[in-house]
Amino acid sequence: MKIIYNILFTIFFFLSAPYYFIKLLRRGNWKSKFPERFGIYDKSVKDELRGKNKKIWIHAVSVGEANIAIRLIKDLSQKLPGYNFVISTTTSTGMEVLCKNLPENINKIYYPIDFPFCVNRAVNTISPELIVIVEAEIWPNLLWTAEKRNIPVALVNARLSEKSYRGYKRFGFIFRQLFSKFSAVGCQDEFDRQRLIELGCNPQNITITGNIKFDAAYPPKEAKLDAHKLLKQIGVSAEAPILIGGSTHNGEEEILAKIAQKLGAKQKDLFLILVPRHFERTKEVENVLKNLNMPYILRTEINEALKISCPPQCLLVNTTGELRDFYRCATVVFVGKSLTAKGGQNPIEPAALGKPIIFGPNMQNFSAIARAFLEGKAAIQVSNADELEKAIDTLLENPEQRKKLGENAIMVIQKNSGAVMKTIDMLCKLIET
Repeated sequence: MKIIYNILFTIFFFLSAPYYFIKLLRRGNWKSKFPERFGIYDKSVKDELRGKNKKIWIHAVSVGEANIAIRLIKDLSQKLPGYNFVISTTTSTGMEVLCKNLPENINKIYYPIDFPFCVNRAVNTISPELIVIVEAEIWPNLLWTAEKRNIPVALVNARLSEKSYRGYKRFGFIFRQLFSKFSAVGCQDEFDRQRLIELGCNPQNITITGNIKFDAAYPPKEAKLDAHKLLKQIGVSAEAPILIGGSTHNGEEEILAKIAQKLGAKQKDLFLILVPRHFERTKEVENVLKNLNMPYILRTEINEALKISCPPQCLLVNTTGELRDFYRCATVVFVGKSLTAKGGQNPIEPAALGKPIIFGPNMQNFSAIARAFLEGKAAIQVSNADELEKAIDTLLENPEQRKKLGENAIMVIQKNSGAVMKTIDMLCKLIET
C-alpha cells in the first residue's frame, strides 16, 4: 500500500510541480522558508525546537484553518501550560496570518511535502507528543510515520465537502486504513460523523464538537485597521452605503461592479469594496474595472500623504488579513466563490459583526454553516447575478430588513458556539491516556 501510494504521489508531484511553483511565484515571498517544504529547517529553528519539551504539532493548511488553529492554541496554552506548540501551514497567506496573530515563542513552519524522507525529517525535528490536523488535510506518510512512532494524531473540526467525500470513497483502499489511524476525531455534526465512520474512522474515537469557526468568528473589540478612517481618507462619506464582495473569485468582481454601477443611480454615494480571495489576481480585477470605466483605488496606494482629487467608486483590496476589518464598514456583504465558482467561503465573520449577508448557490465547502444561517433566517441565498442584484437592491432600500438579518446572524452564531471547549476537552483526554 505504501509503495503504491508513494509511486503515485511522486508521479503526481512532478506532473503538478510547475503549476504549484507558478502559484508560489505569483503570490510572492516564496523563497522565505522554502527549504522547510522539504523538511529542512535552519539550525536556529532546530536548536529551538529541540530545546523544548512536551510539544504539540498543529497543522492548518491555509488561512481559514489557521484562524481555527490560532483560537485553539490560545485556549490550549491556558489549559496545558506545560506544553509548547508548533504550527505548520501550507500556504504563504496562511503563514502571514500565523505570524501576525501568534507570539514569537510559538514556532511557525511550513508543512513538508508528503515524501517519506521529508516527513521523517520534520517529525525528527519537532518530536511531538501529539499531532493535531485541522479540518481535513489527510497526508498518508504523516499518519504512517506517526503510527510507527506511537504518536497520537487527532483530526479536529473535521469537514468533508461532497467532493472530498467522493474522493476518499473512490480511493477507499488507501483512505479507509488511514482514517482508522486517528486517535480522536472532532466533527461538526451527526451527518459528518456518519460519513467519517463510512470512511473508516473508529466510531468510539469520534466526538461531535460542533464547528470551531463559530467560536473563532467573534471579532476583537479593537480592529487592527481603522477601515472607517481609511475610507474617509479616500473621500467616502460616513453615510455612504458600502457593498463588500469578500473572498471573491473570477467573474464575481465584474458582476458586483456592474451591480454597483447600476444601483448607484438611485443609491447615493454607493461604494464598492472588492476583496479577492487571492491577492495575486489584482491585475486581472484591475482590468475588469478599467473595462467598466469604474474609478478605483488599490489598498496599497492609500497612505498618510495621499491626496484625493476625484473620489473613486471602488476600493480594490490587494492585501491579506484585513477583510474582517473592512466587514465592519459594510452595509451589505456578498460572500464570494459562491456564484461563479464552487465551494463558497466562510460567511461567519461578517455574520458575527451583525452584517446582512448574501451568498450564491455554491456553498459546498460550508454547507452545514450555510444551512444554519438559512434556517435561522440570517442570510439570503441567490441563484444567479440577476437575483443577486435584486437582493442587494432590496437590502439597500430596507434598513429594517438589514438589521433583522444581522440580529438573526448573531443569534445563529451564539446558538452554535462552544466547539472550542469541547475540542480542547477531547484533546486533553487524548494526552492524558
